[in-house]
Amino acid sequence: MGLARRGEVLWEPAPSARERTALARFERFVGERHGRDFAGDYHALWRWSVEQLEDFWAAVWDHFQVIAHRPYEQVLAERKMPGARWFPGAELNYAEHVFRAGEGRDAEPALHARSETRPARTVAWGELRELTARIRTGLVAAGVGRGDRVCAYLPNVPETVAAFLATASLGAIWSSAAPEFGVRAVLDRFRQIEPKVLLAIDGYRYGGRDFERMGAVRELAAAMPSLERTFVLPYLAERPSLDAVERAAPWSELVADRDELRFEPVPFDHPLWILYSSGTTGLPKAIVHGHGGILLEHLKKMHLHTDLAPGDRFFWFTTTGWMMWNFLVSGLLAGAELVLYDGSPGHPDMLALWRLADEIGITCFGTSAAFIHSCMKAGVEPGRELRLERLRSVGSTGSPLSPEGFVWTYERVKRDLWLFSTSGGTDVCTAFVGGVPTLPVWCGELQARALGAKVEAFDERGHSVIGQVGELVITEPMPSMPVFFWNDPDGSRYRESYFDVYPGVWRHGDWIEITPRGSAVIYGRSDATINRQGVRMGTSEIYRAVLAVDEVEDALVVDVPRSGGDSWMPLFVVLREGVELNDELKDRIRRRVREDCSPRHVPDEIFQVPAIPRTLSGKTLEVPIKRILMGTPPERAASRESLANPEAFDFFVELAGRLASSAAGR
Repeated sequence: MGLARRGEVLWEPAPSARERTALARFERFVGERHGRDFAGDYHALWRWSVEQLEDFWAAVWDHFQVIAHRPYEQVLAERKMPGARWFPGAELNYAEHVFRAGEGRDAEPALHARSETRPARTVAWGELRELTARIRTGLVAAGVGRGDRVCAYLPNVPETVAAFLATASLGAIWSSAAPEFGVRAVLDRFRQIEPKVLLAIDGYRYGGRDFERMGAVRELAAAMPSLERTFVLPYLAERPSLDAVERAAPWSELVADRDELRFEPVPFDHPLWILYSSGTTGLPKAIVHGHGGILLEHLKKMHLHTDLAPGDRFFWFTTTGWMMWNFLVSGLLAGAELVLYDGSPGHPDMLALWRLADEIGITCFGTSAAFIHSCMKAGVEPGRELRLERLRSVGSTGSPLSPEGFVWTYERVKRDLWLFSTSGGTDVCTAFVGGVPTLPVWCGELQARALGAKVEAFDERGHSVIGQVGELVITEPMPSMPVFFWNDPDGSRYRESYFDVYPGVWRHGDWIEITPRGSAVIYGRSDATINRQGVRMGTSEIYRAVLAVDEVEDALVVDVPRSGGDSWMPLFVVLREGVELNDELKDRIRRRVREDCSPRHVPDEIFQVPAIPRTLSGKTLEVPIKRILMGTPPERAASRESLANPEAFDFFVELAGRLASSAAGR
């Protein structure tokens, strides 16, 4: 593989391709309206979008012809954080805009569904409307109305998309968790919001193994007294037994009747869905987003930053428990066809999703940096084994994509490809740094800050800096910021989450560098940064060095304070099957860190572990592991139910116990 040099240009769009983008059309629209000639300068357009917030978001509203049942009185009533009031007076409905994109296309595909559990399925726009109308009718019959919560324990399948759209059409509030979530993790989320209806699955198949979930459904139904009805979708079995599931009914009852599909007009900030923070400590934050804020932000992202249009086939590997599922569904706003996948990305091998892209003709393939790095380690070469003729772009999120990941994508997937690495979060349900289809791709860098998102890097004094690593902050409000947190009546938890460091400025919790050319580099979580003898470094840089060692498949590093002002920095590695951690391998790992990072960040000890603990959305548990090793009781440091692999936690709990015993014996 070629040498990865950060900042090297790997791809540029052709001038004719730039002119055909939705972003170029929007730029011309804004230019004509406001008498501005941006001359194809994206960064000039970005500056205008964050300095003239009201004009920018009004232009998004008008350019994409938002359907308003009542007009707005002004764009931004209060330009402050928290507490910004967007488009007061307006009434609309998110789901109405989805089906507007499918008007006149009843026979055309809307969804392509693949899974390990079911045969392949394509759902046309007309069928999606029909299914949505039936679920809406069933929800109304179950007593669901405006403001009621509908919770889903469902996989990434067409019924889940239709159920969400039906819920939104009623002005009810959606919330979902993936079937692989344990009972406690689901209850920690759903019990907070007191749902009226639960939509659940009987089981699923993953990695070739069947997982029965009716026992979990029974526990969920019994533990949520607010539930009036539970509907079970047969997925693993033809007729799952509903015995002992309180107030349960088969899915067929939910979809038995059909009334007209109507859309309840709701205020701009009326709750659309509730997402959750990772929940590594305490109850997850229940984050409420509004119809209007998500609609405008996702119209912007899908058209201007992802460049989707009718005819595109849009895929992102995600479960229903991650915000990227909500983001994926919004691809329908651009009239794109969604590709839904439910199953293991590595079954039967690491080419599985690339075969899916080839078979269906995916044009935009969304994944995670971890998946790309796993493909690199597995030695797969999608571009050599598959045609991938329609593949136009690859998106990466979840964690920073290394320069080597960029080079691998261009050398092993496709040369003529727009690769966009993105960063954002559940908190805003979008990426505020990432893809711009009219800009070059620089190795190891995110192309630019998103329109309408005033992202800056703050130094220790709270000053905005360029060309330096700083705290990622957002200094102007965005419509998709949370409307509120559920069960946070005075807003104190909301303020503490984002505004406790810089009053009036959103602190996101990542390290970022804005380069002089306007691109960006994310260095990982700022609360997990390692400061050794005055030299501060993001954990992503250390992982890049460690994972460059062929035998290492995964890693976690923490810096544990100790008395006397010193610290202990252990590194935990998962090695390839059959490889043992010996002194020679430890020396190579240390040498790589010394050469690639700094001598001060060479780990004090290296441990081989069977797995790195991760949250259900795939994030490593750096901060909770650090707390455990500092002596925090494990149950207070992290909820095992919030982990994708709770057994991986055991090694660290045992290590903490040995450390405590050793300290007590001194």
